[in-house]
Amino acid sequence: MKMLLAMAAVAMLAAGAAYADCPYPAAPDKIPDGATATLDEMLAGQKAVNAYNKAVNDYVACIDKQLDDEIAQQGDKLKPQQKSEMQKVEAQKHNAAIDQLQSIADRFNEQIKVYKARSDKKS
Repeated sequence: MKMLLAMAAVAMLAAGAAYADCPYPAAPDKIPDGATATLDEMLAGQKAVNAYNKAVNDYVACIDKQLDDEIAQQGDKLKPQQKSEMQKVEAQKHNAAIDQLQSIADRFNEQIKVYKARSDKKS
């Protein structure tokens, strides 16, 4: 059992080092409040969310590629359990990034609805 834990720890450390070149993208600082934001602020928010979307997609592609490269580099030296653990860690990072992106997109879309409802009342 100790050997199994040691192998898992080594795999996780190797995986962590492999992902060092893939910086985790920073979420937009602020989502505009649709109840008070101007059109320019909403457009700036849209631009920030779109840039974040691209950064997350780039990050996910990077960690996917690094995992593939690491697996190819290790070749036959990599035990199935080590490979599985590396894939598990990568999947967790991948899913966390996508979940955060979805949360931010949902929040921004809600503010768009608020902004449009406010704009419709003025018409």
